[in-house]
Amino acid sequence: DTPQTHNHNSHVEDVGTSLEGDANKLAYCVTDVPPWYLCIFLGIQHCLTAFGGIIAIPIILSQGLCLQHDALTQSHLISTIFFVSGICTLLQVVFGVRLPILQGGTFTLLAPSMAMLSMPEWTCPAWTHNASLVNTTSPEFTEVWQTRMRALQGSFIMGSLFQMFVGFSGLIGHFMRFIGPLTIAPTISLIGLSLFDSAGTSAGYHWGVAVMTTALITLFSQYLRHIPVPIPAYSIHKKLQFTRVLLGIVFSWLICYILTAYDVLPTDPENYGYLARTDLKKDVISKAPWITFPYPCQWGMPTVSLAGAVGILAGVISSMIESVGDYHACARLSGAPPPPKHAINRGIGMEGLGCLLAGAWGTGNGTTSYSENVGALGITKVGSRMVILFSGVLMVVMGMMGKVAAIFTTIPEPVMGGMFLVMFGVISAAGVSNLQYVNMNSSRNIFVFGFSMFSALVIPNWILKHPEAISTGLVELDQVLQVLLTTSMFVGGFIGFILDNTIPGSKHERGILAWNEAHEGDFSNTLESREVYNLPFGISTYFSSFPWLRHIPFCPPGVTASLEETEADTDSLENKQPLGHLESSQVIIGATL
Repeated sequence: DTPQTHNHNSHVEDVGTSLEGDANKLAYCVTDVPPWYLCIFLGIQHCLTAFGGIIAIPIILSQGLCLQHDALTQSHLISTIFFVSGICTLLQVVFGVRLPILQGGTFTLLAPSMAMLSMPEWTCPAWTHNASLVNTTSPEFTEVWQTRMRALQGSFIMGSLFQMFVGFSGLIGHFMRFIGPLTIAPTISLIGLSLFDSAGTSAGYHWGVAVMTTALITLFSQYLRHIPVPIPAYSIHKKLQFTRVLLGIVFSWLICYILTAYDVLPTDPENYGYLARTDLKKDVISKAPWITFPYPCQWGMPTVSLAGAVGILAGVISSMIESVGDYHACARLSGAPPPPKHAINRGIGMEGLGCLLAGAWGTGNGTTSYSENVGALGITKVGSRMVILFSGVLMVVMGMMGKVAAIFTTIPEPVMGGMFLVMFGVISAAGVSNLQYVNMNSSRNIFVFGFSMFSALVIPNWILKHPEAISTGLVELDQVLQVLLTTSMFVGGFIGFILDNTIPGSKHERGILAWNEAHEGDFSNTLESREVYNLPFGISTYFSSFPWLRHIPFCPPGVTASLEETEADTDSLENKQPLGHLESSQVIIGATL
């Protein structure tokens, strides 16, 4: 090459690097405060991103709770889960891991819940499947579903206590030493695979509508994913993207409404496709109150069963593992340094507190970090936690608007089925994606993953067909084994965990080294850890005056330093922000709480 050619190539490489850097540059980092209108807009977008998962959980759970024909109660459940998700989001961002990460219901805990409700003693009475025989206001029907809900509440409360202990005690770090990609991959994949029956049932009410919904979601989220949406007064060069899944649902919902208005869809309940109509639950909107306020124990005092509590533990452990990965991904996308141990411990503990609140309020589910919203940070290039605070406030408000939740219940079953096909498929693929860190040319790894996955499909299916096979002589033990062995994610994760930790293999072969490197990353040009992860309202400064707090795993690093270092750090922080000055985020959260 001539010198001129070499210089030209170098210049092209420099320009390419510069353009790539500009494309990946964040508009707002984790501690920045965007304009109020942008906070509101992006806060709404994050709520819409989580919309599908949040409303899908009560709708699926209603099948096990015998609520298929009680749309009004379904709307109450949707209001409750929105309300609790908003509170948990505020707690996590302010006092937990302090990253811009949304909290909400999780399919990880839905699988063991459905396994628990499939036990013989919780099988729905036959008359609850016939809409003409169901009187939703009768005490008998109310007791049928509330008994099951109270059992779920008690199980989630017990599971949340375990999660709080693991998080606040710092044990999560020790657990993660033995959990690698070959444990995580089957566990996460089987969350989606185990829900195939719910997806098929909902889609089967009208396959044409379900396929249309799937096609629209695929069109908006994949084929048109690179088309940005400009925001007025934001920036001519910075463009944001709407959530694509919601667009597919709304368009399909609208088409079903038009087909219903012109009676293209059947009007006879006995005909195929009748459940695709949008006017089946129109009375729910008129019956639902404008304002509702969910409160603890609104379905009665929770009851505790050993089988339910142990079954929920399997989901809680999987949720903790997934959340640790979400924390690292969220930090990378929001311009924050890697989360230190004390922040991870506090985040997991706060998620346990969120599950406790969800159990007390009666959502029928727990709470966890939303991976979908972590991905949205990379799309919008806005990593400010103020945006997520607005999302939390918005979800609390939505949880108190009964009419809004009632509108969600009118989404036709086939539309939800089409959404399930996409959503559960993505969850399954997300689990398999963890194998990128593993050497899949190794026969050892192929055996571990393949045997774990296949066994997790065979064993629960056989147990469901032969429930009488489990008979140890102890009723409580039979119930525990019944729940665990019919939960696919537990069976696959447990087998993968045992085989991966007992069959000889190097850390490189098992993917442990690549996994750790991917979750550490290079954050040399990001905000300092102390500024991001310290507790608000001067709590960290107050803690630093008590040396014995250095032994508490969830305390900020300042309390472990010497007194002189702490005072110096405090002085430096005070130079950045005067003592007694409150951030706008603190004012908003203080007023909301």
